[in-house]
Amino acid sequence: MVIVCRSCGAKNRIPVDHLADSGRCGRCKAELAPRAAPIDIGDVAMFDAIVHAAEVPVLVDFWAAWCGPCRMVAPEVERAAAMLAGRALVLKVDTERLPELAQRYRVAGIPSFAVFRGGRLVFQQAGAVRAAQLVSFVDARRAA
Repeated sequence: MVIVCRSCGAKNRIPVDHLADSGRCGRCKAELAPRAAPIDIGDVAMFDAIVHAAEVPVLVDFWAAWCGPCRMVAPEVERAAAMLAGRALVLKVDTERLPELAQRYRVAGIPSFAVFRGGRLVFQQAGAVRAAQLVSFVDARRAA
């Protein structure tokens, strides 16, 4: 993945297994903070790469643009991503664009949340929740 440095605007390529780490810009050496925003998943390969390579838990929000509760919970997902920065990654999977992922994880209703650890699904729950609850989903499974 590519992260743009806030100081100099340089594009820094970050391996998926280091998205939750802080680092330094290759050009100006300014600190690159850990990922603190949800990552929109573009394809199945990207999802699989992140979930399997991440050394921290991965919280996944399965959603769709037409879903009112999904749109309502989106700010909570963003708050949870900020709260989990450096401790977990947050992914957003549009079930309309990537129905194979929704099928793979038997997502029957949205919004639906899943936590992965070491590439394995360790928790799954459907329904709209607040940021604090999303953080607790991850924290309860950090050692799983």
